[in-house]
Amino acid sequence: MTRNGEHAPERYLTTAEVAAYLRLKERKVYDLVKQGVIPCSRATGKLLFPRESVDLWVMSHLEGDQAPSRDIPAVLAGSQDPLLEWAVREAGSDLALLCHGSGDGARRLLRDEALVAGLHVIDHGTGRYNDPVTLGLGGMRDLVIIHWGRRRQGLLVQPGNPRGIRTLADLAEQSVRVAHRQREAGADALFRSLLERSAIDASQLDFTPHASLSEDDLALAVREGEAETGLAVEAAARRHGLDFIPLHEEAFDLAMRRRSYFQPPIQRLMAFARSERLGRRAAAMGGYDITGLGAVRYNA
Repeated sequence: MTRNGEHAPERYLTTAEVAAYLRLKERKVYDLVKQGVIPCSRATGKLLFPRESVDLWVMSHLEGDQAPSRDIPAVLAGSQDPLLEWAVREAGSDLALLCHGSGDGARRLLRDEALVAGLHVIDHGTGRYNDPVTLGLGGMRDLVIIHWGRRRQGLLVQPGNPRGIRTLADLAEQSVRVAHRQREAGADALFRSLLERSAIDASQLDFTPHASLSEDDLALAVREGEAETGLAVEAAARRHGLDFIPLHEEAFDLAMRRRSYFQPPIQRLMAFARSERLGRRAAAMGGYDITGLGAVRYNA
């Protein structure tokens, strides 16, 4: 039900419903499915069509959408996410990973150097995540942003938390060595936003001399004693045997061009993402909420 007491539209359509929705004969819908053209799922033993994906499919054929001047490489750029990395491999998506931070991913997406970019960039003023203008993607008239999941971010500390770190204030008061991400990373933007909210001057902190270029690099820096703490996702803490102090929940999304959503690598990834296996993996990794996975967050 909607707030007005009306029934919300069903998220999945049957063959008859999608035929009526698109004003086609059911036989034509079956032909489109056989050709692998229209997005659908057989998870329940019968054909179901995600309404949002059908809308994207229609819009991907808009006359105004300009096709890229060259083939876009099957690359997933942007921010590293442990669950996404695992899904890319297990889905057999054939996507190559080139994860150098959200800012780098947005630029590669804009230059048609990546098919998709993983993003988690917070706007300091509004607290919103992955706003196209903030990302520098406001001019992309065929931009689509698909929700991947929500993640817990927090401080990673050595097992047993020997320095007794509990809050961000402890980082300045106890003069602990802090691992940090590169300035283009969404985690760096979040860390500085959290410091600002806590009225902590970043210049007071004892940062490591070199940035960690991924979640795993930061976790290893803490694990191996190069640093005593640093901000990263809970899943990175768990898989490196570290303790975790939760601080924030954030949105992680996938940005791409509308046409790219229907390329085989993305379709294989999204089909796998709807499986029970991915849900079990997310629960085992910890710190994920994937109830909204696949929802269209933005459609230019």
